[in-house]
Amino acid sequence: MENQDEKNLDLLATLQTILGILTALMACIPLVYLGVGIAIFVGAASGSEAAPRVVGLVFIILSLLIILAGWVLAVMIIITGRKMRKRESFNFCMIVAFLECLIMPLGTVLGIFTILNLNKDSTKELFTN
Repeated sequence: MENQDEKNLDLLATLQTILGILTALMACIPLVYLGVGIAIFVGAASGSEAAPRVVGLVFIILSLLIILAGWVLAVMIIITGRKMRKRESFNFCMIVAFLECLIMPLGTVLGIFTILNLNKDSTKELFTN
């Protein structure tokens, strides 16, 4: 049984890394809005009905926050994959598995499977900390 748990953890660790990379790529989508915000802020869209500079500033700030949050989550997911492969930081892996459920639909499925797998007593024994 322990051998199967180790295989499951290794598979989950690989899937965590893949999801982390996909999350980092998806977090780059707001770069388009960042470009629009910069264009509005510097006045490239000038004309008779040009948007106020504050609109450009809002675009810039919100897109940077979304990009930063996505990249932080992606790094946490990748770190979880590494820690899961090394069988350490059980609590960190569990917390990130709960956060993954926010990334629909792939993160939700992976998060639920990770939570279910980590809740097994035989899997908990494999972790050092």
